[in-house]
Amino acid sequence: MTNDRILVFIPMYNCARQIPRVLARFTPEIQGLFGGALLVNNRSTDSTENEALKAARGLSGLKAVVVRNRENYGLGGSHKVAFDYALANGFTHVVTLHGDDQGSIEDLIPHLRRGRHREADCLLGARFLGGSSLEGYSWFRTFGNRVYNGLFSAVCGRRIYDLGSGLNLYSVRILEDGFYRKFPDDLTFNYCMVMAHSFYGHKAEFFPITWREDDQVSNVKLFSQSIKVLRMLAAFTLDKGGFLRRDLRAGPDRKYLADEVF
Repeated sequence: MTNDRILVFIPMYNCARQIPRVLARFTPEIQGLFGGALLVNNRSTDSTENEALKAARGLSGLKAVVVRNRENYGLGGSHKVAFDYALANGFTHVVTLHGDDQGSIEDLIPHLRRGRHREADCLLGARFLGGSSLEGYSWFRTFGNRVYNGLFSAVCGRRIYDLGSGLNLYSVRILEDGFYRKFPDDLTFNYCMVMAHSFYGHKAEFFPITWREDDQVSNVKLFSQSIKVLRMLAAFTLDKGGFLRRDLRAGPDRKYLADEVF
């Protein structure tokens, strides 16, 4: 992996209890596989930032940078901060690992060691792929996700096993034209990424992950988000290119700025 510079992007929002566990999984051996870590605090209202700072200081083999968004940009907005950072700093890949400890970086490591990330445009962690493990995830949410995966598969013309887990890898090369910048700043950002992979012909491959829910606090409002996603999928079905090129943000003039705190 000598030619790779892989950035680990960890979005954080009110995950003070979980972020130390997330960073504790980065053993010295795992730290050596990455070129840097970017922890993005999306204006948390608890002690997330302080806990992240303490844990980041323990990463002796990995340069960690902690930044604070100037506004609450949402999960999608935090992705834009990280993608722009990767582009500006010469990274070859970006790994997204949510700071709430639902997924584990360890699930990605075998694929990095085999060089699978060099053969695909993105590797997407899939909670609903064979070999995955779901802990504490309700049958109702599992059923709903499988239904939506089927709908998106039909529209995208390829099998979709997850519309947005908390563990993904992207080649920076596919981000260079900035197609993602007009995507929503909320949780539906990942849905648009999945549709974009289909439309732009990105080679997207899924891999099984372990996913657990224990002391995490979900930010998903199931009914309202379900309706919103169906409307997005309908608009994409009618005009795929037009939908993806449309400005889908609530604030079209938003600048995604963050201040370094560590």
